[in-house]
Amino acid sequence: MEERVLKRGQEELQKYVLDTRLCTGCGACIDLCPYYRSYRGKTAVLFPCVIDEGRCFAYCPKIEVDLDELSQSLFGKGYDGNPLGSYQSITAARAGDRLKDMAPQAGGVVSALIYFALQKRYIDGAVLTDRKGLLPIPRFVTNPEDALSCSTSKYTAAPTLAAANQAVKDGYKNIGVVGTPCQVLATALMRSNPLKADDFVDPFGLVVGLFCTWAIDFRLFEPFLAERIEIGRIRKIDIPPPPSEILEVFGDNGTKLEISLNEIRELVPNGCSYCIDMTSEFSDLSVGVMEGRPDMNTLIVRTDRGKKIVEEAEKEGYLTLSAMPEENLEHLTWAAGNKKRRGLEKARGEGMVNTSDNDVKAYLRMSVEVLERLTA
Repeated sequence: MEERVLKRGQEELQKYVLDTRLCTGCGACIDLCPYYRSYRGKTAVLFPCVIDEGRCFAYCPKIEVDLDELSQSLFGKGYDGNPLGSYQSITAARAGDRLKDMAPQAGGVVSALIYFALQKRYIDGAVLTDRKGLLPIPRFVTNPEDALSCSTSKYTAAPTLAAANQAVKDGYKNIGVVGTPCQVLATALMRSNPLKADDFVDPFGLVVGLFCTWAIDFRLFEPFLAERIEIGRIRKIDIPPPPSEILEVFGDNGTKLEISLNEIRELVPNGCSYCIDMTSEFSDLSVGVMEGRPDMNTLIVRTDRGKKIVEEAEKEGYLTLSAMPEENLEHLTWAAGNKKRRGLEKARGEGMVNTSDNDVKAYLRMSVEVLERLTA
C-alpha cells in the first residue's frame, strides 16, 4: 500500500487556519512569496500555490506546533506547562538614566533593550511595530534612535513578522524582534529549522516578547473609535494594568476617553481565544507592564543571550532592575495559568490538540501528561 504523504502547504493552511478564523495576522507568512499579503490586519491569499511543504505552513503559530520540540530546541528540555514558561529570573525593571529623556509607555524596558542592543551591535537591525495613523505597520530599523519612535503600544494585531521575512531576504542575519506571543511562537518555529535546510542559519539575534492577553482586530477597532473620537486627533492609546479594566484614548488637545474593556473584548479576533501563552514563553526576554505600577515593567529573562544583554544594559545605565514583589509574581502566575487553561480547554474541546498523526489539523502538540495536568 502506498504510504500517504502529508501535505503542509498553502491549501492546508487555508483550510485549517484561515478558513477557521484561527489566523491572528502575525505576518509570519507575509513576504515569503508573492502569494500572501496583509491588508488592514487581515491575511489574504492572492494566488494558489501547490507546493506540498511550504514555509508559510512551517512558520504559522496556529497549526502543528509541537511544544516539546520547540522547548527542546530553545531551552534544552521538554515543555512542562509552567504558566510563565522557562525562565532564569524575573525582576521589576525600568529604563535607566542613560535614556531618561525618552518618553515611552510604562517603564520603557523594551525600548531600552532594543536601543542598547542596536547601539552595541548585538543586533544589526530590529523588527518593530510602527503605525500609520492608527494602523499598525511592520518596520525594520537599524538606527537606535529610530527604535525609540516605535515605542508606543498598539494593542491591535499587526503583521510585524513580514518585516523579519523581508530583512532575511535582504541579507540580514542578526535580527532583533519585538513581538506578541503568537509572533514570538512563529519566530521560535523559524529558529528551529522546520524544513531541515542544510544551510540553515538562525537569523535572530534577540527576541523580545510582550505580555499579551489578546489583541484587537483593526478592521473593527477603527470604526468603533471613529464613533467616539476623531481618528486623526488620537495621540496615544493605553490599557493600564489591572485592576483598571479600561482602555484609554488620549487626544491631541489633552482629552482622555475611557472605554470599558468589556466593550473592547468584542473586537478581539477569534484566534486569540485559543492562545495559551500570556508572557511570550519562547522569547529570549519577556516584558510586560507591572500590575499596580504603570511606570514599571516586569522583565523575564529566559535564555543566556537574553541574560547577557540585560546584565550589560544594567551595568551601563540603560536599565534599572529591582526585586519583583512576591504578590505581583503570584498574580502574574495565576493570570498566565488561567489563560493557558482556557485556551487549552477550548482547543482540546474542538479536537485541535494532539490530533491523529495521519492528519495535520492539530493546532498544538504536547505530552499527554502535561495536557491532562493543565486541563484537570
